[in-house]
Amino acid sequence: MKRNLFDRFADWAVCFTGSAGAFIGASLLVIIWAATGPIFKFSEVWQMVINTGTTIITFLMVFLIQKGQNKDSKAIQIKLNELIASHEQASNKMVDIEDLTEEELDELHKFYERIGKAPKRKSEPRKSNPDDGHTKVRYK
Repeated sequence: MKRNLFDRFADWAVCFTGSAGAFIGASLLVIIWAATGPIFKFSEVWQMVINTGTTIITFLMVFLIQKGQNKDSKAIQIKLNELIASHEQASNKMVDIEDLTEEELDELHKFYERIGKAPKRKSEPRKSNPDDGHTKVRYK
């Protein structure tokens, strides 16, 4: 699988920044910065160093975190779609549910809440399919 430079860097950065080493490194930088306060007489420049540094890092991390979450979300959606497609009584409407509007999601949520509160019958399997009879999509 060929991935571009940004994808490889983003994967590495997300993995690294979530590590204990990165946390310890960032903590040490803050401790060193705080310890140098008396040397620099707690000047405005001394304060600007930490403010500017943390602002830049935070700004860049927002994009890396979003990229990682987009990738994870897409992978989870594909896995869930596979599970839905493999279950005979599952509703095909659920496959692209992330594309629904907020109102449509609320409607489905209420539907499944009603199903959850309904008494269970032992003799027949309960159909949790809001679309009643759509054709089943099968992956090969």
